[in-house]
Amino acid sequence: MNTLSIGVIGAGHLGSLHAKMLAEIPDVRLAGVMDTDPARAAAAARRCNTTALRTLEELLARADAVTIATPTSTHHDVAMQALEAGKHVFIEKPITESTGEAEDLCRVAGAKGLVIQVGHIERFNPAILALEPYEIRPMFVESHRLAQFNPRGTDVAVVLDLMIHDIDLILSFVRSPVKQVDASGIAVVSDSLDIANARLQFMNGCVANVTASRISQKKMRKMRLFQPSSYISIDFLQGVSEVFRLASEEDPREEGTLMLGELGSGKHKRKIVYEQPEVREVNALRHELELFAGCARTGDVPVVSGEDGRRALEVAGIIMTKISEQHFAL
Repeated sequence: MNTLSIGVIGAGHLGSLHAKMLAEIPDVRLAGVMDTDPARAAAAARRCNTTALRTLEELLARADAVTIATPTSTHHDVAMQALEAGKHVFIEKPITESTGEAEDLCRVAGAKGLVIQVGHIERFNPAILALEPYEIRPMFVESHRLAQFNPRGTDVAVVLDLMIHDIDLILSFVRSPVKQVDASGIAVVSDSLDIANARLQFMNGCVANVTASRISQKKMRKMRLFQPSSYISIDFLQGVSEVFRLASEEDPREEGTLMLGELGSGKHKRKIVYEQPEVREVNALRHELELFAGCARTGDVPVVSGEDGRRALEVAGIIMTKISEQHFAL
């Protein structure tokens, strides 16, 4: 397999992690690290035994693809420059500041046959990967993503900082257009929204109730899916999922399945079973970067495409607009 050269743009917390993971992936060469702060780029490059570059042009000349971990406000311009240079692009979430910018990037990537992957890392959480054997078709979703206050990330609203993870996951599960959005939220300790709640109604009848906060006393990252004949609980912090489902009397009892009771009688009797899907040990960031490298080689559509990133951003934007309108009305 040919070695793929990938450069890292942005040497902050996430960019440094990108560089570390890429340096460990077989058949990937870390082409270098670039940051507007030369000292920060040099430190990240030194840790990964690679080169610190002073300009984006220098990095693009050395790489087949790039990862972008810069402030959201710069995503469009940096990614566009990379795409125009013929480079595949991995962009940390949110994909851009506006849906128009996201559409712009997707259009150029499509015209040039290039890959855009967006860093919605929860798609690669072990708890989510463990659900791959199951049919997911929820009709009601409840999610809570609560974090303790950290000044890092407060340059954007909590909707874009935290809630967008769950928006992306819910859109991937429901696969139906959003029909209506109701939302509320407030800025408590920063200049942008610190806590928000949204109720998403989909065309297929599914309803999702989504809460995100970065001013909570304790961390919580949980999602609950309710669908015909089953209930699925996902704990992102623990990396585990639990499945409660109805099964017919004829269904074989698989290893690891517990029977909790029965419903009905006679030939209509059904079992209530509990399962905890087997979890693989996986580093979510490394896994998504490995998949990005694979798509850059083959041209395949990534698990989280540029269009997926655009859709999540669009819904996040609607939520923030609804909250803004509510405040204006007051």
